[in-house]
Amino acid sequence: MHDHDLGLAHDLNRLQQQALARRTALRWLMGAGAMSLGGSGAMMLAGCGGGGSSTTSDSSSSSGSSGSSGGSSGGSTTTSCSVIPSETEGPYPGDGSNNGASGSVANALALSGIVRSDIRSSIAGATGVATGVSLQVIIELVNTNASCADLSGYAIYLWHCDAQGRYSMYSSGVTAENYLRGLQATGSDGTAQFQTIYPGCYSGRVPHIHFEVYRSTTTATNWNNKLRTSQLCFPTDVSSAVYAGSGYANSAANNAAISFSTDGIFSDGYSTQIATVTGSASAGYVAKLQVGIAV
Repeated sequence: MHDHDLGLAHDLNRLQQQALARRTALRWLMGAGAMSLGGSGAMMLAGCGGGGSSTTSDSSSSSGSSGSSGGSSGGSTTTSCSVIPSETEGPYPGDGSNNGASGSVANALALSGIVRSDIRSSIAGATGVATGVSLQVIIELVNTNASCADLSGYAIYLWHCDAQGRYSMYSSGVTAENYLRGLQATGSDGTAQFQTIYPGCYSGRVPHIHFEVYRSTTTATNWNNKLRTSQLCFPTDVSSAVYAGSGYANSAANNAAISFSTDGIFSDGYSTQIATVTGSASAGYVAKLQVGIAV
């Protein structure tokens, strides 16, 4: 059992605040849609999932699945992009907003070498390496205020737990490590790519990855400068295939005991946050997600 309950009060407070904000935003959107588009428009807005998002037409979304807890690895193409919902960073962000297990401020963004694409090993004097099923994460950042145009030169800070459900810098056994954390600038195509492992599933949450968006790698020095915090998730059939193999401790049982409808983050919608995933447990996976922000 890992120390995920160390930040429970913090996390619950964040969840309550965000749930209220997202419900308020959804009510506003549904009301606006009903006035401008009629009843069918309100239904379209309500079906977008994730709450509090705005849409822009004339672009294809690379995020997949329909928003049911079953999901699939195939994904579908839409003709709009949506602002990614804001989500809690959780108790283990390592972005300078709280303390790590040592009692000092945990800020991976200040570490030498944090700008990197391969995040499987620790850096800055730490030597741990996270093992598990290979996963490449490709995030495409787009501007919902400009016909879903790609945003280049921005920065994505990404972090997640290891195969045993532990977060580096915080969890017992890996407090001295900083693996599975990294920062990447988006290229001319708006994408940032990370080579990592498929995250484990710990009790109470579906498998997920956290990320923050910054204006640039230069401004990505601590959480005060972030533009958006959110999380991405995976089709359940992919997670089941990964956890059927070895090296993932209690992930199979934890994954079987949770669903999107009972997850504290994704229960109010996740259609804009579920990645399109291809590959296999033996060859590795590629997960792609389009992330919209309004700039």
